[in-house]
Amino acid sequence: MGVGVDGQTAGFEAERPRLLRIAERVLGDHAEAEDVVQNAWIRLARNETPIDNLPGWLTTVTTRLCLDRLRSKLPVPEEDLELGLDETVPDPADDVMLIDSVGTALQVVLDRLSPSERVAFVLHDSFAVDFPAIATILDTSPAAARKLASRARRKVTDRASGDRPAERSDHTAVVDAFLHAAKGGDLDTLLGLLAPDVVLEGADAAALALGTRRLVGREDVVGLTNGGMKTAFPVFIADRPGVAWLHRGEFKVAFDFVIEDGLVRRIELRADQEVLATVRKR
Repeated sequence: MGVGVDGQTAGFEAERPRLLRIAERVLGDHAEAEDVVQNAWIRLARNETPIDNLPGWLTTVTTRLCLDRLRSKLPVPEEDLELGLDETVPDPADDVMLIDSVGTALQVVLDRLSPSERVAFVLHDSFAVDFPAIATILDTSPAAARKLASRARRKVTDRASGDRPAERSDHTAVVDAFLHAAKGGDLDTLLGLLAPDVVLEGADAAALALGTRRLVGREDVVGLTNGGMKTAFPVFIADRPGVAWLHRGEFKVAFDFVIEDGLVRRIELRADQEVLATVRKR
């Protein structure tokens, strides 16, 4: 027996917080997540077919809307994920909820997953959705859904354990997330990217001559950078990802980041001309 209109409205409101968490975790953007959940409500309001399992229906619709958005941003065909007869996949039930243990920069890793990997990993490891349900959402088999989650989990584990080939791209993503949040005045994201005891200080005589003072702690560092980097650009400092202030076509100060475990531990300001000569836009 399906759910009536009044029951659907009440059921949707009850599910809204969970749907919003799913969408925000999958998309990595609160505003987009709210838009997706609102679109799910519109689809529910227009639906004329009886719904026996409203939470499951809403989860499917919300996640598919998220998938559409992810795929529109990355229109690259995903590889065939069907399992070969001799392939074995670890049971994800043996893993601890990695999605909650990797740290604030998990979104950096999720951004490197394919849309289907991302959905399978988030739904199963964070929201305990079973693989048959995930398979329905992704229009694949339960075995393939399990493989997607397992492969995504390996990528997250590799990053968490300091996988060297991925380290530089992870650092670049953290630096760019920092710059984007600083330019946009996104206080919550900035705080989440910084270690509690983060230090910002001048690293050479030229930077100190500009009046740079040593700051310790998230709040003080955010106070300097939040909204104050409108003329900063993503750069390489030698071969390291960083940020630099540009004035009249010339880089004046470079922000050199020390990142550990996905968090910014130090920001060293460099204004020495020999250092600035190594700076180039990314």
